[in-house]
Amino acid sequence: MGDKASTHPGAAGRAQTADRPASIRNVVLVGHSGSGKTTLVEALAQASGAVSRAGRVEDGGCLSDYDEIEHRQQRSVQLSLVPVEYNGIKINLLDTPGYADFVGELRAGLRAADAALFVVSAADGVDGATKLVWEECASVGMPRALVVTHLEAARADFDEMTAVCQRVFGGDDPDAVVPLYLPLYGDEGPDGHAPVAGLIGLLSQRVFDYSQGARKDRDPDPEHLPLIEEARNRLIEGIIAESEDESLMDRYLGGEECDVKTLVTDLEKAVARGVFHPVLAAAPAGEGAKQGLGTVELLELITGGFPTPEEREIPAVTTPQGAPRPPLACDPEGPLAAEVVKTSSDPYVGRISLVRVFSGTLRPDETVHVSGHGLEDRGHEDHDVDERVGALSAPFGKQQRALARAIAGDMACVAKLSRAETGDTLSAKAGPLLMEPWDMPDPLLPIAIQAHSKADEDKLSQGLSRLVAEDPTMRLEQNPDTRQVVLWCLGEAHVDVALERLRTRYGVQVDAVPHRVPLRETFAARAAGRGRHVKQSGGHGQFAICEITVEPLPGGSGIEFVDKVVGGAVPRQFIPSVEKGVRAQAAKGVAAGYPLEDVRVTLLDGKAHSVDSSDAAFQTAGALALRECAAQTQIQLLEPVAEIGVTVAEEYVGQVMSDLSGRRGRVVGTEQTDDGNTRVRAEIPEIEISRYAVDLRSLSHGTGRFSRAYARHEPMPQHLADKIREEAGNGG
Repeated sequence: MGDKASTHPGAAGRAQTADRPASIRNVVLVGHSGSGKTTLVEALAQASGAVSRAGRVEDGGCLSDYDEIEHRQQRSVQLSLVPVEYNGIKINLLDTPGYADFVGELRAGLRAADAALFVVSAADGVDGATKLVWEECASVGMPRALVVTHLEAARADFDEMTAVCQRVFGGDDPDAVVPLYLPLYGDEGPDGHAPVAGLIGLLSQRVFDYSQGARKDRDPDPEHLPLIEEARNRLIEGIIAESEDESLMDRYLGGEECDVKTLVTDLEKAVARGVFHPVLAAAPAGEGAKQGLGTVELLELITGGFPTPEEREIPAVTTPQGAPRPPLACDPEGPLAAEVVKTSSDPYVGRISLVRVFSGTLRPDETVHVSGHGLEDRGHEDHDVDERVGALSAPFGKQQRALARAIAGDMACVAKLSRAETGDTLSAKAGPLLMEPWDMPDPLLPIAIQAHSKADEDKLSQGLSRLVAEDPTMRLEQNPDTRQVVLWCLGEAHVDVALERLRTRYGVQVDAVPHRVPLRETFAARAAGRGRHVKQSGGHGQFAICEITVEPLPGGSGIEFVDKVVGGAVPRQFIPSVEKGVRAQAAKGVAAGYPLEDVRVTLLDGKAHSVDSSDAAFQTAGALALRECAAQTQIQLLEPVAEIGVTVAEEYVGQVMSDLSGRRGRVVGTEQTDDGNTRVRAEIPEIEISRYAVDLRSLSHGTGRFSRAYARHEPMPQHLADKIREEAGNGG
């Protein structure tokens, strides 16, 4: 760890094949957009010797955020793996997007990692979404540490930021969130701001000076000692409180000086167990500098304090048919169990799957079994197939560096798995397995799309299927009622990236069109009508007359057809024809073009001709009779109503309830959740919540979440129904 005062740079960043799980660390970087995660990854790669200068791989190109969309939008939109090596340990750094729309990429990173590094900007503080991720990690015992960035900002204050972290992340035990180092400030500049020039190690009581572009350690100056003492005592007390050696506290309280080596060992054990969360500081290297401030300390924390894959529990496995299997261990000689955590497409290589190997060893050119849970509601097929693994590689910027194998605990990119999708399990052909899935957020923002041209229409289906194969947080819907193609996404930025990928990656240009909810029509009152279809034009004519009544039924009744014809006025063979015509017209609608439902249609009487009556004639007569009934009474429009549950912090409950009321929602109850938040349950017309995923995020500062489920159709207010009829009449 950093206070060991090691400066060994480790091996350069050429792809290395790990030889044992103990020599691997899988670390996910978490933080809000703009907190500096990507910059930190590049600084760590530079400090480890993987790159020649910040953000550049040795033979050119950007190390991270190399996707064209990321370049244009100036933000991370996908999970990126950057493997580096330090002191003989392979570190798989997983850089995640900080924007809420790409939380699916974050969840994939959490699944693949064994520890999390929370990146907090000293200039911006901690947002609510980052706190939610911290709590999610805490619930599964994932080890966590914090690193404070942007210390160069004029308003940055490390001590204040540490206090914020203790309050937000410490919970009942703020002493478990304490700094390992204190920043050492240089001389004030013309603007009155003193830059951070180094770090003071609290355990070793050494100064690590970065002011000359490379880390050098020395004794602290006399004026540093009072600064060190209070913070050092608090750190030691925090370490001892989590120590497995119960006698250490008694010895410390008795005045005995604790051995630094013992403290470092206990600190590393407490971090690996997920009960102690050190705070560090970091800044990118300046022009010509070899190491960014705090990067060596972070690398030593990762290699010394974060757990190996052997120390983390492997997700439960079953057979593809659901039969339980014994728990797996992180053993390269064990049965193969790997998981696709990300899927992407390369214009030259094709589909590339980023895979975390949990058990066994994955090798190129072997045949594996691919098992998927299937997310049919999101456009992902359930599958259970064998596939041949292509080349294995380690990504480094745009490059792919060949790997001979990937052992348990490691990660690799696999080429040419044409059927595997994100979340699928790779296992031995002779012993297929299926890993327990991880939680994926439900996409709740709909965007209706249509092909821009005939050429795009020909490619649309394939492009969409490949798009959703890459992103399990996206749902593809072919709505039979509105006849729209709908992409359900997590937010507006998610929509923008999806449409951009369709255009640039799959060559499909689409246009966004207004999203329509599936309305229905029904009769407001009983009505009677007569359908007369009589034509004579030489030869056989067409003759059919029927008389019907229509009356409304309770919601959810559908269409009920009743035959009350007496005396054979309508021959028996033509009664099904009348029903068929009625149902066909009902499907088309009778007022604004929406399906008719919740009515009883009763056939009372009619007339037939011995020669000119036919099945087609009575179908037409049935349809005409239904339309005449509709003209005799008021037709109500029915709109779908959803049951939603909105989970927010107590401070936002009033705003949420007021907002729901403004959307014609009915609050039906509130309840406290296990995590201390409040869940508001309401019923609300679906037309009012098309953009609720975006609006709730704004209302709750990114911390709110909601679920929705169809409840029923209800009559729409007359003024809204009239507006829709008017639009339908104008061809809108």
